[in-house]
Amino acid sequence: MTNRLARSSSLYLRKHAENPVDWWPWCDQALATAKADNKPIFLSIGYSSCHWCTVMEGEAFSDEAIAHYLNTYFLPIKVDREERPDIDSIYMQALQMMVGQGGWPLNIFLTPNDRVPFYGGTYFPVEARYGRPGFLEVLQALRDRYDTEPDQVALVKSQILGSLNQSAQLAAGELDPAFLPAGIAACARTLMPFDAGNRFPMIPYARLVLQGDRLLSNLNADSSTAAPVDALHLSRQRAFNLVTGGIFDQVAGGFHRYTVDPTWTVPHFEKMLYDNGLIVEFLAEVWQSRDGKATSAEYRAEATSEVASGAAIVRAVDKTVTWLKREMLAPEGFFYAAQDADNFTSAEAVEPEEGDFYVWSMSELKAALTEIELSEVSAAFTISDAGNFEGRNVLQRKADDQLSEIVEAALDKLFQIRYGAPLADTPLFEPAADAQAAKSRDWPGRIPPVTDTKMIVAWNALMISGLAKAAVAFERADYLALALKVTRYIQHQQQVEGVFYRLNYGGQAVVLAQSEDYALMIKALIDVQQACLGFEAYVAEADDWLSAALALQVQFDQTLGSDQGGYFNASNDLIVQERAYQDSAVPAANGVAVTSLVRLFLLTENFDYLNQAEAALKSFSTVLQKAPRACPSLLSALDWFTHPVLVRTSAEQIALMRDWSLPTGVLKLEKNLSEMAIALVCRGLSCLKPATDLAMMRQQIEQSQQIRP
Repeated sequence: MTNRLARSSSLYLRKHAENPVDWWPWCDQALATAKADNKPIFLSIGYSSCHWCTVMEGEAFSDEAIAHYLNTYFLPIKVDREERPDIDSIYMQALQMMVGQGGWPLNIFLTPNDRVPFYGGTYFPVEARYGRPGFLEVLQALRDRYDTEPDQVALVKSQILGSLNQSAQLAAGELDPAFLPAGIAACARTLMPFDAGNRFPMIPYARLVLQGDRLLSNLNADSSTAAPVDALHLSRQRAFNLVTGGIFDQVAGGFHRYTVDPTWTVPHFEKMLYDNGLIVEFLAEVWQSRDGKATSAEYRAEATSEVASGAAIVRAVDKTVTWLKREMLAPEGFFYAAQDADNFTSAEAVEPEEGDFYVWSMSELKAALTEIELSEVSAAFTISDAGNFEGRNVLQRKADDQLSEIVEAALDKLFQIRYGAPLADTPLFEPAADAQAAKSRDWPGRIPPVTDTKMIVAWNALMISGLAKAAVAFERADYLALALKVTRYIQHQQQVEGVFYRLNYGGQAVVLAQSEDYALMIKALIDVQQACLGFEAYVAEADDWLSAALALQVQFDQTLGSDQGGYFNASNDLIVQERAYQDSAVPAANGVAVTSLVRLFLLTENFDYLNQAEAALKSFSTVLQKAPRACPSLLSALDWFTHPVLVRTSAEQIALMRDWSLPTGVLKLEKNLSEMAIALVCRGLSCLKPATDLAMMRQQIEQSQQIRP
């Protein structure tokens, strides 16, 4: 028998539809029922590809005794964090205040009259283990506390709500760009390899550090500061870790979410669209940081074992785009959200296994490959009889040079074993609707992980930006064509009667767009506009995409704009109204939004956008100075505000600038250049002497993007 979640569009919620827990979705009726019955709310938040969410669903939430107690003494609510990041943000912050850390599943207990939390945790086992009490024991203790210790519950709530309100009410101040280099250096140190534990891509940090390297020379020369920071090296090292590590699917493309060891060997195997969009954009920018060197051979000449070579970057990006088109692109023209970490090993298996789809035993490798192929694969990758993951091998590269034809042919054989067809002949991947459907289908190769097929605007926007930047960097018009296909889908399907929506299920736009959807989509529209300028086939479309960005910016201002500056996360009735400024795996909406405002100012020459950017930065200025490591995207925005560069030039010159790095610059077509001039480089809107050749233009751009009084 199913519960209310069986009617949900969310794959994550439907995964819990057969639990004996009487789940509610987050809705007015659920909240009113909890209040009327005086039942504490048990709020459980997760997402479809979350491993420990899947574990808890199969354990605690399938346990009859636990379900009976939950149904009797609590009102259980399930939330898909990918549908409602605004709810997740507030209660994750509360959980971190209570226990000092967070994660998913996020399980938190709220009083019914005001929805303020009084206890929380992440994974709870059925029986006491891992140093955690059994879940039924936790539920009994919390219900007893709620009934017999109202004063203690009220005290905890008061402290949590006070902290949440204090966090949401940021003190505004004056801007001081002088601290920008120190802030960038602080973020750079988060990428240093001195810490142990999980390895996340941390792309908002890596992109800032790559962008801000040019500003650190004076800081490094000051002996009164901490040890010098080689930001360019750190960002390139992060690229090396990404393209050679087990976090990258070396056989079929696409990046996993993070690695569980400091050597970047064994990943947590889920693949998230947002990670892949961010990583593709970052790798394109690392490629452009070659300072205009024309060939990957020249770039490799300066590479070390800690700096990604051009060949490895190009391969990783191209295989990732191929994976996107094969497995993540819906027939309608958008990208799916994610693929699970787990998959069934056979149709008879009771539970899925993490990573089985991706790993290889030595016996499998010996059976699949010729002796010379196995020898060369062993030389290129870290494989062994013992394996590096539960007796099997995650393929991690030993170096970042060009793989030989023999190795690539061997990897193609492994691809055919995994998918049941050669790489060149593999049809578009048709995802299974859920785990049961995946197990019951007759697959030609291994049973794949489940794909979450919902469309999320913010995540699609990140992938659009990645493709647009990669199209320019690698001179790939096909990447831009794919980006534009998805952009058109969002423009046509997610605007309904003047309202912008975050999600799409089966052609139905649902859930009002949140700040990250607006901010990242505006950025994506500007990115495709800039990319179009570099391709003759698309240059005529550039003005249309700029117009679309301007129109969406108007909606953003009207819907979520704050009088304090910046943007609220969402327009709803939650216990606090947040304005996101801290970066996580996805860049914070307000940092992205401010950068876009500066870019719109340069492209339109309308100072209203610059004034908006300044007001937002002032509203976050105190936290920027006190906690720069929390907000790399806001630091990036401050860099753009301080060093805005506009390059007015022709389409012919733009085509020659594809491999140039423009950390805080935008391009604009200019038809009225003076005789002999090829470009006007402007600091903001104040233009320098007309540039008469590429060397002069490059020098002016570089000088304009340095620290200025």
